[in-house]
Amino acid sequence: MATESPGTAPHAQGQGGRTRRDFLKRLASTVVAGVVAPGIAGETVAAAPSAQTRSGPALTEIPAVPPPAAGEDPVVRMMRDLRRALQKPIAQRRWTMVIDLRKCVGCQGCTIACITENKLPPGIAYRPVITETSGSFPNVSRTFVPRPCMQCENPPCVSVCPVNATYRRPDGVIAISYDQCIGCRYCITACPYSARSFDSGFFYSSLLGGEQPYETLSSPEYGQPRPRAKDQSPIGNARKCHFCLHRVEAGELPACVLSCFGRATYFGDRNDEGSLVAQLLSQPNVERLKEELGLKPNVYYLV
Repeated sequence: MATESPGTAPHAQGQGGRTRRDFLKRLASTVVAGVVAPGIAGETVAAAPSAQTRSGPALTEIPAVPPPAAGEDPVVRMMRDLRRALQKPIAQRRWTMVIDLRKCVGCQGCTIACITENKLPPGIAYRPVITETSGSFPNVSRTFVPRPCMQCENPPCVSVCPVNATYRRPDGVIAISYDQCIGCRYCITACPYSARSFDSGFFYSSLLGGEQPYETLSSPEYGQPRPRAKDQSPIGNARKCHFCLHRVEAGELPACVLSCFGRATYFGDRNDEGSLVAQLLSQPNVERLKEELGLKPNVYYLV
């Protein structure tokens, strides 16, 4: 049986490809529009705090990644790419995500994995999957678009933060300092992708008379374990996808990448010409959401 390469699909140039392309255009026009600060496209973003630029934690002890082999699982190659990227200085990396819409089946597995990994409360999902149904019975089709944070090169959320709690790291990931965030929610309004949420302090078991132990477990976000408790961060803060930095810096792929059984999500260092994501970005069917805003997202879609 022939093995399909990660960046190909039988109907890439057919009606399915045109349908997904049209859906992306409609999605870009219907996502809640944010307030983009004037001149943001050419603005120099703030450097990450020094605490974020130091060397990351030791790599997680996992079995050795095997050498390249024909027909190998893309996860194996991405793991090899990731560990090679971690050998470079942080400023030389550019973490990038590529999502193949031709392979996404809308299973919501990535959404659930993200919620579980980051111990997210009710009403917060870093990676929702937007769904559109088109056509009429019996000719009905559905299109699915996972929407993580776009990790923009020119992020409007950074410039509007009055306390510099939101910043762009040298590796391109947009992060939030929960200790600095005052919960003003300016960044939520500024994001044109609706990729930010506010932690209002709700718990799933509030109606049962008290929080359950699993709801107060420490979130591993940013490598700073924080038990979720009333009147303590991240409650009262803005929250968002951060490409699972606590996993990436330990040599593991983001939870959404590993949970995708259709292998529709790819992650790696775009600056590494030999990486899988760099190979996928060289294809002609690559698009980004709302490119006309000049924000230069680091999340790409194959349509």
